[in-house]
Amino acid sequence: MRARKYLTPFLIFLWPAILSLTAIVALVVPAQAAGFLILQSTTSTQNSGLYDELLPIFEAQAGFRVRVVAVGTGQALRNAANCDGDLLIVHAKAAELDFVAKGYGEERHDLMYNDFVLVGPDDDPAGLRQATSLNDALLRLAQTKAPFLSRADDSGTHKKELALWQAAGLDPRPDSGTWYLETGSGMGATLGAAVEIRAYTLSDRATWIAFAKKRDHDILFEGDPQLYNQYGVIPVSAKHCPSAKHDRAQELMNWLLGSEGQAAIADYRRQGQQLFFPNAHQ
Repeated sequence: MRARKYLTPFLIFLWPAILSLTAIVALVVPAQAAGFLILQSTTSTQNSGLYDELLPIFEAQAGFRVRVVAVGTGQALRNAANCDGDLLIVHAKAAELDFVAKGYGEERHDLMYNDFVLVGPDDDPAGLRQATSLNDALLRLAQTKAPFLSRADDSGTHKKELALWQAAGLDPRPDSGTWYLETGSGMGATLGAAVEIRAYTLSDRATWIAFAKKRDHDILFEGDPQLYNQYGVIPVSAKHCPSAKHDRAQELMNWLLGSEGQAAIADYRRQGQQLFFPNAHQ
């Protein structure tokens, strides 16, 4: 072998043992990787700390680990469609149903819900505290041209934001780069940027509660029915992705939808506040 002439005599002596060890590692590493269930997930559930609470409980019972890939909902769906995952937890119902209809997912179930909130600086230059409706709040943002940060990352939050503007008869995207600023980032990074430049943004409530560096930012508009935020769980199709760990995905999904998982979701708190409300059987 060409590479052997660079080896010291000591390494030459050990070469057969090194080869044997390499062969063993090559067998063991795939076996260990096969033990992981890959959960493609929206960032909000990860950023909230929910998985740190739920997954150790499940893993202790199931005997295998769950590896979370936290990205925007759109990216999570694309990853799963490419067979880079076994189970999905996301929050864009129309896109989820389309994913299943195309044969990428086995079935979709409601898992839990919370809501979105509009946050911004306490002095509220756009006057969102005085808004009489969500449409009024968005109109105030557009009219005052107060800085607003959009995630612009095809996440569930971004999809919701665009749908809300559309429902209000507004399209801020032509103003991108002026008062309407697109981060292309996750919720935590977008909140951090909003705080730094004293801008408004749309956030899921769980990430906002868990966000540590709020400074003078606060929730300025909330409670509109349009801000409802439903999460769904979907196992990747075994037919579309034969390599998917379908049995384990079903096991985790059944646990999340069952009484123990639903109770664990309901019990999860940050700063004394419940972040998610289970509704698998409603």
